[in-house]
Amino acid sequence: MLLQFFRNDQLFQRGLSRFQRALAKVLAIAMVVVIIAATIQLLVVIGTEVSPGNSPLLGHELERVLGDVLALLITIEVLENITAYLKDHRIQVELVLATAITAMARKIIVLPADVGGKPLFVASLGLGTLALCAAYWLISRGGNQLKA
Repeated sequence: MLLQFFRNDQLFQRGLSRFQRALAKVLAIAMVVVIIAATIQLLVVIGTEVSPGNSPLLGHELERVLGDVLALLITIEVLENITAYLKDHRIQVELVLATAITAMARKIIVLPADVGGKPLFVASLGLGTLALCAAYWLISRGGNQLKA
């Protein structure tokens, strides 16, 4: 039976497809758990930061909270990527690029203050962000031309 599975290409491809779909479903469930846990953690952090007796959300605290919010958005976008894959059985490049742009924006927002001494690092982040934005623009522009 196992030998027939490897000899029959259609049977083998169906098995691989089922495995991919099952794995995507497991990943989607795991992402939901991560999103719920991260949301609870973020709400606790925000509640702690704005509680009476604490200083207002300024400086490092604000950067940390914004970084956490963006990390949560990235996680939601990854879940959307998995869901889109389950629906269409294709990777949606525009959605992947939007996720990558959000991740780059998060990285830039939460940069530590001592990064000023590393101009090449900052320039590479800027160049990477520009490249991702250009790719997103080209993909979205190309998609609109195909629809018209």
